[in-house]
Amino acid sequence: MIQSMTGYGKSVLQLPTKKISIELKSLNSKSLDLNARMPSMYRAKELGIRKHIAKHLSRGKVDFSLFVEITGEDTSSKINKTVVNEYIKQLKDIVNGDAIELLKMAVRMPDAITTERDDIDEEEWSLINSEINEAITKIVAYRKDEGATLKQDFENRIETLTQLLEAVITMDPDRIDGVRARLEKGISDIKEKVDENRFEQELVYYIEKFDITEEKVRLDNHLDYFIKTLNSEDSNGKKLGFISQEIGREINTIGSKSNHAPMQKLVVQMKDELEKIKEQLLNVL
Repeated sequence: MIQSMTGYGKSVLQLPTKKISIELKSLNSKSLDLNARMPSMYRAKELGIRKHIAKHLSRGKVDFSLFVEITGEDTSSKINKTVVNEYIKQLKDIVNGDAIELLKMAVRMPDAITTERDDIDEEEWSLINSEINEAITKIVAYRKDEGATLKQDFENRIETLTQLLEAVITMDPDRIDGVRARLEKGISDIKEKVDENRFEQELVYYIEKFDITEEKVRLDNHLDYFIKTLNSEDSNGKKLGFISQEIGREINTIGSKSNHAPMQKLVVQMKDELEKIKEQLLNVL
């Protein structure tokens, strides 16, 4: 079953002193483009997270975010009192200001706030890892739901292309008769005697140049193959893209060979439907 590359998954873990929010967002991309944001204390786990996400989200522009909100008294950030007092002392030498205002300025200076880097608690990380898995499960489910919507759209458009092809097939005999009639009228207008056998041979050769029998058969096969691939277990947007290119080639050839205005109108409609399919395929995993 096809999946969309657009998706969103979020999971929240509440610990005694902190709340951890995990978000995964994805958009379409030719390959996997993963951007990870997390506090520095968890950076040691980044490579493992990337590998884990890549295993489940093989393509797409993916943003992974891990946010930490301190909800208890425990905090890793501390005010460096010695540094802050020294900044205030220096500021007083420059300006006469209110103590509160000087403090506000001092705490914004470099090294005024220090962050103690704690080692990762493995039990805590096990809980976080479970929530990462939960976020992955949600984004995959989101992608499948989007994929189901895309699948229905593709099936409708392929059905439209099939109906247009049937109209082309129905119209084709009259088109060939029209080509033959135009050629015969052209010869009769010349008012010259011609060798009937030679004329018939040239006529057959000329009509063969406008014959679209092979294109009709190949186009029908490509449409059928598109549906079979669409219904396969794997989501393969690239393969569907290749099939759509082959569909386009046959439609273009039919258009160039048709030499028949009503058929060319059908070809224009087919091209329009195919273009919409190609646009949607850019978002298929």
